[in-house]
Amino acid sequence: MKRRTKKKISIRTIMQVFFFILIAIIAYNHYLFDIGKGIKFLSSASVHAICPFGGIESIYQYLTTGTLVKKIHESSIILMYISFLLAVLFGPVLCGWVCPLGSIQEWFGKIGKKIFKSRFNKFIPYKYDRHLRFLRYFVLIFVIYMTATSGDLIFNEVDPYSALFHLWSSDLAIGGLIVLIITLTASLFVERPWCKYACPYGALLGITNSFRIFKIRRNSKSCISCNKCDNACPMNIKVSKTEVVKDHQCISCMKCTSEEACPIGDTVEFTVPKINQKEVKIHEN
Repeated sequence: MKRRTKKKISIRTIMQVFFFILIAIIAYNHYLFDIGKGIKFLSSASVHAICPFGGIESIYQYLTTGTLVKKIHESSIILMYISFLLAVLFGPVLCGWVCPLGSIQEWFGKIGKKIFKSRFNKFIPYKYDRHLRFLRYFVLIFVIYMTATSGDLIFNEVDPYSALFHLWSSDLAIGGLIVLIITLTASLFVERPWCKYACPYGALLGITNSFRIFKIRRNSKSCISCNKCDNACPMNIKVSKTEVVKDHQCISCMKCTSEEACPIGDTVEFTVPKINQKEVKIHEN
């Protein structure tokens, strides 16, 4: 069987860096505008205005009163719809390709890999890990309930995403800063700990993995059971044990595919269901 030629995939990394810098610029400009120095054209853009989770937090108040929770912008509702559409088509690509908090965890994880080598991302035993992953659904329910009943952006007080882009601002919440520090420290031991165990929006988007149109599929006939797809997965999903990845933790990063980790071509692929006995393949490059 012919093995594929190893090729470095960098499109995802470029997108992660791009969105991280873009959001940082928007957040810093908003801060500068508040003190009379920012670019007026972008003054209405803020961390809350460009976060689709704000739409989820405001959905109850918006449907019942037609208003949004304080600090949430109408753009959050639009971004919420866009992210849902993308998730239904491709899975939680927002988590794996766009979210700056997910990206910075991943970058800290690279440091952890150099320190701990093969032990990295394996510190928490599976018997505990598999249960801890459902904590983020409790966080999701709690945040929506508390925001709906209080009318305030309760989650902002402990949100590491908000803290990350308010480090230079008086809007920085101490609780969020503490959670951010814990998250980045934990990222040295566990890949994307916030994404796995606490992110409420990731929990919601993760549900779409069970019915998304484009899926990650493994061809068992050409698979050589090398487990490289499992080792490459930042979310510890056992790709080698399934035909179609439907795990609620998948972030569509495609690190497990034959484009990156799998040494056998056309074995782990990002595809749509079979059409006339053929599959349409989507390649990162």
